[in-house]
Amino acid sequence: MHINLSIRSLTLRWLSLALVMLAMSAGALGQFRVAITIAPPALPVYEQPVCPGDGYIWTPGYWYWDDDAEDYYWVPGTWVEAPEVGFLWTPGWWGWGGDAFIFHEGYWGPEVGFYGGVNYGFGYFGVGFAGGRWDNGHFFYNRAVANVNVTNIHNVYNTTVVNNTVNRVSYNGGNGGIEARPTAQEEAAARGRHVPPVAVQTQHVQAARSNPQLRASVNQGRPPIAATEKPGEFSGHSVVAAREAGAPYHPPANRGGAEPRGNEQPGRPGESNSRPATATHPKDLPPMERPAAPNTGNAKMDQKYQKQQEKLSAQQDKERQQLQQKQDQEHQRLAQQKADTAKTQQLEQKHQQQTQQLQQKHAAQQQQLQQRQPAARPSAPRPPKG
Repeated sequence: MHINLSIRSLTLRWLSLALVMLAMSAGALGQFRVAITIAPPALPVYEQPVCPGDGYIWTPGYWYWDDDAEDYYWVPGTWVEAPEVGFLWTPGWWGWGGDAFIFHEGYWGPEVGFYGGVNYGFGYFGVGFAGGRWDNGHFFYNRAVANVNVTNIHNVYNTTVVNNTVNRVSYNGGNGGIEARPTAQEEAAARGRHVPPVAVQTQHVQAARSNPQLRASVNQGRPPIAATEKPGEFSGHSVVAAREAGAPYHPPANRGGAEPRGNEQPGRPGESNSRPATATHPKDLPPMERPAAPNTGNAKMDQKYQKQQEKLSAQQDKERQQLQQKQDQEHQRLAQQKADTAKTQQLEQKHQQQTQQLQQKHAAQQQQLQQRQPAARPSAPRPPKG
């Protein structure tokens, strides 16, 4: 009995150690997993404060998650001194991981890596960084995208950057998310030498978390402190407020409630993830159900139908995104016009009808494709054991 208890105790210790090692591995990868399906709000519209001095590099603002408050909060964009000469900042980004959102922590390194294709602005237009470059130990600022006072900083240049991205989506993947994948060069940057956020950045995040005005449920996606001149400086003339929210804010309902959760990804059956009976926008729709790969016994025929299915799925995803972008633009125009409640409700009804029509169209297309596919070949019975 004593031996069994000793073995049991030793096993528990090894399991505990394994869990600690797993937690350390997750931290090393710089990923923060949110075990819910609420998407972060759109990126707000704001101006960049003036660069405080030579060697400071812009780190864009982003939404982060507070598990205690069950809410996103805005971490203001700010200028940060590079930890090493030649280092650039790769912003953090949210990505849909299949059943939850994962935050990929930003880092400093000699190359800018992948940041989800998110257009943070001010040189971070989804790929690389166009706000400046290092040259002979000095950082040179591109005045076309960086707010620099040339009286104090002389190492500047001016290169026009074409930014064709119009949406302010703040996450990669999932319904309504950005469809971007890392290049080989970006993957190499993530594997190469880099360092995590410096201490002032960590303190900056903590200060944002403790400010109730920066919670999405309070500011409706339009934070009063959108950017600061230096980390942690949340008051004074250098604080910049957001001009407007990047898109209409749809607050999630309380957990277990029956109200729709406008910023959510669809959950799995049995999860506490209430959804409206009728979707208003394409991003509210559940993922399209994809049929299993055909198994008729004819490999060429199965491959043909599989390609047709993949082509249809890609086209339907594209049509969802296009409709979502169109509806977001109409919401933005209505917000700029400061329309009353009646006009807003009228637009929502129009969007609901458009979304229903698109959903019905896609369901019909899927049904037609399935009808053209021959029935799957039944699997052979297994021989009895023994």
